[in-house]
Amino acid sequence: QVQLVESGGGLVQPGGSLTLSCAASAITFSDYVMSWYRQAPGKERALVALITPAGGTTNYSDSVKGRFTISRDNTKNTLYLQMNSLKPEDTAVYYCVARALRSYWGQGTQVTVSS
Repeated sequence: QVQLVESGGGLVQPGGSLTLSCAASAITFSDYVMSWYRQAPGKERALVALITPAGGTTNYSDSVKGRFTISRDNTKNTLYLQMNSLKPEDTAVYYCVARALRSYWGQGTQVTVSS
């Protein structure tokens, strides 16, 4: 049974940093494009960042470019999202997504940016 388990969310002050992790199991992790999505209250889910299977290419939404960094460790089947200079508008549930012939979603982790 495929599992994507996110961790690392929490409450942080504006300007602070957090690192999210996503541990994958029961998939050949290195075959999958991995992404982070987020859903803020009252809004639709939106792509935050993605990384290709070998990690050679990354893409970011304009709202996080220069502040967030997506990375992966294929030896540990783990995806990361380093988030710096966090803003209140980054408050959302963050989801890890694995995509190949089909897609798998994690259960999400809450990130709250507030003073």
